[in-house]
Amino acid sequence: MSSKIRLFSTLAATAMGLGVAALSASAHADQLANIKAKKTLVCGTFAAIPPFGYPDPKTRETIGSDIELCRAVAKEMGVNAEIRGFPVGVHIPELKLGHIDIIIANMGYTKTRAEQVEFSDAYNVGAEVAVVPKDSGIKTLSNLDGKKISATKGSTSETAIKLRLKEAQPLTYQDASSAFLALQQGKVDAFVINNVSAAAFANQSQKGPKPSVVLDEPLYVQPVVIGMTKGETALIREINTILRKLEDSGYMDQHWNKWFGDGSDYKLKRPYKVTPIKDVKFEPLP
Repeated sequence: MSSKIRLFSTLAATAMGLGVAALSASAHADQLANIKAKKTLVCGTFAAIPPFGYPDPKTRETIGSDIELCRAVAKEMGVNAEIRGFPVGVHIPELKLGHIDIIIANMGYTKTRAEQVEFSDAYNVGAEVAVVPKDSGIKTLSNLDGKKISATKGSTSETAIKLRLKEAQPLTYQDASSAFLALQQGKVDAFVINNVSAAAFANQSQKGPKPSVVLDEPLYVQPVVIGMTKGETALIREINTILRKLEDSGYMDQHWNKWFGDGSDYKLKRPYKVTPIKDVKFEPLP
């Protein structure tokens, strides 16, 4: 083969490779257009974690704060919302497989997650807290050294225990209800979960024989964000624009009051408005 032919073959192969790469990048970076073309935004939420996503006892339809937020985002985008509920630890694989468009599942920022998915601005700042029996005598996190502590398997709660309570013995369960039941049955000394769910479990326990309380000192605080596929610049920009619009319109305050604030059983104060992650003061979990 002559040098001219070899040069031509090399240039042709290079051009073809660049063309394929460009097409691939174009297809990958056009998720927002695809969502608008199919007129549906598919949100991955929780399936059975109140108040974020859980079945309505009467209709069995999935309801919750994250479901309502998904629908609000879809409405601003001009499309319909489709809800797909999953247990903890399943959302990122489902996003990577293309089964869902975004994750709205009380997702806390961690370094590991940040390597796998793109995050929106924070629409809330949550905390990992410990729930203990009311008569346990446990008042601070330091009292949990050497204690058995339950959490949901694969959750940030499990990670928080291992990093913040290094002398404790974490025991993980498939769901939050099972982890809390372990506390009620005396199998563990404390139960770690996000502050909203902690308040729900503690309130619920007041009606039973073993009331529990939430410790004031959190293990960690972390931004709560919407998760998206890496590289989807247009979608990321759109989601952040919508979150800011929902904030400015007063929707986010109304949403908080209904699900977490004075209009709910939790009576929690909203800690942050919609805020870029870089402006939130926190120590990221691995």
